Amino acid sequence: MSQSDAASRKEPSGPPTTLFIQPVLRLLVIPLLVYSIWLMEIFLLEGNVRLFSRPDSAGLVIYTLVACVLIGSVVPLFLIRRSFLSGAVNLFQIGFRSARRTILICTVTLAICSVPVVLFSPPGMDSQSFFRVFLLLLPTGVASVMVCWVLVGTHVQALVRGSGAPASICVGVVVTSILFGIVPLVQTPGILPQEMTLWNIGSGIIAALFFFSLRDVYATSIVATVLRVIPMTAGTGTGYPGYAMTPVLLSAAISLGTLIGIHWYLSRNFATIAVPEMQRT
Repeated sequence: MSQSDAASRKEPSGPPTTLFIQPVLRLLVIPLLVYSIWLMEIFLLEGNVRLFSRPDSAGLVIYTLVACVLIGSVVPLFLIRRSFLSGAVNLFQIGFRSARRTILICTVTLAICSVPVVLFSPPGMDSQSFFRVFLLLLPTGVASVMVCWVLVGTHVQALVRGSGAPASICVGVVVTSILFGIVPLVQTPGILPQEMTLWNIGSGIIAALFFFSLRDVYATSIVATVLRVIPMTAGTGTGYPGYAMTPVLLSAAISLGTLIGIHWYLSRNFATIAVPEMQRT
């Protein structure tokens, strides 16, 4: 055997501690750090000033651009791109699928979500008002999915993948449910009713199971947003804000346009990466 062949068969160099710390830092610590920064931005730009409780068009657009687009979508994109190149995640796992499948899943999701909307909406709440609140919360819903599941959830799964698919899914559901359930505490600090704790926990579990079952970012964004709209319009959250439609539509369009742009970029550059059968979880 030649020296070059022998060298190529050597085990990875470096102490075991270093080999363990590197994936933990890349797949757990950094995603959680981004999540923490994202929560801080939500608190500073929304929760601390009660942005969703009073009309402030400029504040809403700034909140969308900084917290929902820059920190909530663009920063995760850069980390996901690195994980694609290292083989830690792939396009299937992060929930960006074909256009036909996305449209179909979103249509079915909207139909299913209309049932709890009808059941939990307070009397006198018309469809236009609910739609306005849905659009108002949509940028936060999209950012929640991008940070909690696309970034943290898939990376945590990659970290514990060696334990098998069932274990990685369970860990992903538990971790992301907690992260998603914390968001309302930051959005409405000090005024969230105590009875909403169970709702936050339950909504996190529902959204997590939905994402890991269907692996679709758009549909999960719809579910995550509806789960926030219901308590808000029911008067148990921040209350109904009197925003005009123009800034609300602009913020929703910016957020959704960013998500579509991310989908296009990843599909164009990483769609050819093979998805091993053992990783289709």
